[in-house]
Amino acid sequence: MKFQRYGAVAGVAVAASLALSACGSDNNNATGGSTSTASGTSAASSCPSGTLALAGSTAQQNAISQWKKDYQTQCTGVTVNYNGNGSGAGVTSFIQKQADFAGSDYALSSTQATQVTSAGRCGSGGAAVDIPAVPGAIAVVFNVPNVSTLNLSATTLAGIYNGTITNWDNAAIKAENPTATLPNLAIQPFYRSDTSGTSYNFSNYLHALGGFAAANKQFPAKAGQGAKGSSLVASKVKATAGAIGYVEYSYATEDSLSYAAVSNASGAYVPLTQTNAANFIAKAKVTQSGSDTKLAFDYTYAAADAYPATLVTYEIVCGTGNDASQLPLIKGFLNYIVSSSAQGELTSLGYVALPTAIAADDTTAIAGLK
Repeated sequence: MKFQRYGAVAGVAVAASLALSACGSDNNNATGGSTSTASGTSAASSCPSGTLALAGSTAQQNAISQWKKDYQTQCTGVTVNYNGNGSGAGVTSFIQKQADFAGSDYALSSTQATQVTSAGRCGSGGAAVDIPAVPGAIAVVFNVPNVSTLNLSATTLAGIYNGTITNWDNAAIKAENPTATLPNLAIQPFYRSDTSGTSYNFSNYLHALGGFAAANKQFPAKAGQGAKGSSLVASKVKATAGAIGYVEYSYATEDSLSYAAVSNASGAYVPLTQTNAANFIAKAKVTQSGSDTKLAFDYTYAAADAYPATLVTYEIVCGTGNDASQLPLIKGFLNYIVSSSAQGELTSLGYVALPTAIAADDTTAIAGLK
């Protein structure tokens, strides 16, 4: 096992990557695979063919939607189906062999890892691995009439979801926004009702800096209304005066929602930009064990240009024991996901590209899948 800290944003991932034309998998000469060139790029001998069933994270759904179009255009014999049913449900689908791999905004828990082994999901004694793929920011979106910008501390957000701050003209919100004209309007909090990695990461941020309940994929709110999936949370906020919620950044931009600057460990308010999110993600501690890679965010990091409410979506896949007929499809699409071509699209889609070193580790891990 090794530990590594990345000190700066690496920009768009340039790993041993597939270009759009390189649709096949690096499958150690398996049928439908590709071979790696000395320069570190891949030359596809052929595309795999068949249907890939995926499930999980709604945070990465907008990215996956674009990538499956790109990939299927180049590899016309491939069909990629993605069920954005949430991180928890997606992992369950994977364990039950209803998905070839699953997207999850938190790494596989020890309980889930045991379930994988007990179910024999990855063959006798086989284990699943975490492959970080889609970094992004969590936007705190709001709908307050005639207010387009807000500062909201982690403590205030915790108060809103704990039910102790219930009106937009609350003294705490006024103190954080002295120039805003805040109405006497009830706050209508929305949160994810399903088991969600976005909920896990947002509650983790609130716990670390706002004294909220411990991180939980089932959001531990004491006030508000639940809505299933990021898209529905965004829709509810947009349609409800006084509403507040949390969604992956691409949903905020897609629905033209206002979003707040949030506090860091020093109490300063950091605006949400993709660059600021990338700066914070780049400081995560990276833990590796074989082909498994996990990131742990450092909420004590308090640079003025590092937005601390972030997440990374992992692709949960069998390290060994994959179905031989599906393995070229699994490796082919995963290789595309971490390629410079796919990662280069993330900024325009509202996400953040993987740091180069992590993308390189991903490529090595994918090559070793069996």
